[in-house]
Amino acid sequence: MKKIEAIIEKNADGEYSVYCVDEMFSGMGATAEEAKADMLGAMKHYVVSCKEDNYQYPAWLDGEYTIVYKFDAQSLLQYYAGIITPAALGRLSGISSKQLWSYMHGHSRPREAQRKKIETALHKLGHELVTISL
Repeated sequence: MKKIEAIIEKNADGEYSVYCVDEMFSGMGATAEEAKADMLGAMKHYVVSCKEDNYQYPAWLDGEYTIVYKFDAQSLLQYYAGIITPAALGRLSGISSKQLWSYMHGHSRPREAQRKKIETALHKLGHELVTISL
């Protein structure tokens, strides 16, 4: 199965874009979900157009593939702002809420070690939530 890496970013106008790192596909939308759907639609449209015009296209598009989406830190923090506040993420990650706010608003970018702390904290939270029963 082919694994495709795609980056999700939020631009200055508040729109989300998604683009594949090693492939030619991209999408845009008001939300990250809309941008993903736009890119997937573009991929399907490309295959249909190539078939109609009898052009060759990458064989993996007919097989199974998975897309791994990666956010930049600012877009991730903005996207989940209504769910995870800088204060809450600060408690989980050990990074000050002021610093997280700065990342969220684009005043600074996290170094690799800080980015890893954020990612680890979110993965730990996700794992804990998956194992909860009520």
